[in-house]
Amino acid sequence: MGYLTFISVAILAIILSIPTQSSNRSKFNDASLNSILKPASNTSTWENLHLWISSRLPSKEVSNPSFLYNPGHKNQQKLSSSSFYDEAQFLKDREQIGKENATIVMLVRNSELKGALQSMRSLEDRFNKDYKYPWVFLNDVPFEQNFIDQTTMMASGKTYYELIPKEDWEMPPHIDKEKFEYNLMNSWDVIYGPSRSYRNMCHFNSGYFYRQKRLLNFEWYFRVEPDVEYMCDFQYDPFTVLRENKKVYGFVLALPDYENTIPTLWPTVEEFIRKYPQYLHPNNAYDFLTTNETDVFFGVENPTNHLYNMCHFWSNFEIANLNFFRGEAYGAYFDHLDKSGGFYYERWGDAPVHTIGLALLLDRDEIHHFEDIGYYHAPYMGCPTSEDVLMAKRCICRDKAFDGEPLKGMEVRPPSCLPRWWRYGSGKTFLNDANYTFR
Repeated sequence: MGYLTFISVAILAIILSIPTQSSNRSKFNDASLNSILKPASNTSTWENLHLWISSRLPSKEVSNPSFLYNPGHKNQQKLSSSSFYDEAQFLKDREQIGKENATIVMLVRNSELKGALQSMRSLEDRFNKDYKYPWVFLNDVPFEQNFIDQTTMMASGKTYYELIPKEDWEMPPHIDKEKFEYNLMNSWDVIYGPSRSYRNMCHFNSGYFYRQKRLLNFEWYFRVEPDVEYMCDFQYDPFTVLRENKKVYGFVLALPDYENTIPTLWPTVEEFIRKYPQYLHPNNAYDFLTTNETDVFFGVENPTNHLYNMCHFWSNFEIANLNFFRGEAYGAYFDHLDKSGGFYYERWGDAPVHTIGLALLLDRDEIHHFEDIGYYHAPYMGCPTSEDVLMAKRCICRDKAFDGEPLKGMEVRPPSCLPRWWRYGSGKTFLNDANYTFR
């Protein structure tokens, strides 16, 4: 390959050095090339060629360079490769409009690119295009260039791609590997039970996502997962709504978890309560976790082997203040759970872990239910029921799931725990928490 390159360069040099009989025959349509072939100064052809090539390269400092390809400009020829990515993204104004120190976070694999793009498109169209908050993508392996290119182009704001340190992702050293392997091989009746990576993910989301170096720069985060859909225009900044209303955490759906995924979670929590009573907030939501009357559960019994009724905030949607997770109380809570080994000896999910921590350690009035954000993550959907809200926020709620099965909102039908939250949490409000904007 080296010889071919040398020969090609040599031939080009010879051709360029041959004097031409007619100046018209040597002219190119591009004036820049003419200046290279027939330089007015004493600079060499190769110096001019180098300057010309350098001038054609994309530059982040150039806000609207005329020589760069932009598919939005009239009479632009279509490129035959993906080489336009770098050029087009530099033309995009990615400066943040939103006023909060916030980011959107997605833990995602390279193989989930299609689902990631679907979620991004939905959230950008319904919310973030008006605010341009940055996206932080997290992965336990390096992101592929194709993933970076496509998600960068889908985002309205800046994008960051972070590699999770092995010590934050993999099984901690105090876990008994034989006990873990035994549980893994005998968990076929547990949803995602036989999956090593799922246990790593739940452990990471419970106690390590907020420690990532990039996230240390932010105060608020909006958790997004692949293959989700937002079905209403936000028409406000949810970060600002939480801050102005003195809230710390926001959710959309509340559901009971599978008991066989967390058989010893609540006994471990009870140990924490006895050991660290000073961390419990005086206005906590303990009753939301431990009551079991049927009149707020659609007349259905919810029997469990422990006091915990399995209700939890569905954490695949959550908007929250990172300082809560970074605080002393949650740190002590997570460390106590982590030392017990339940994330690996069982299949503890981050949703009940987050929920129990929030309900015990936080003022219940600092937890907010976003009742006007339409949201779908298979198999459940939450969508406003008010006709006025549906029209004002341009909602299009699904009537069928991805698999074609009929679909209804989960707010006020079993197995929703939302009515229990209204009774034992921050209550049910009937006033808007934000002024909707119409752009």
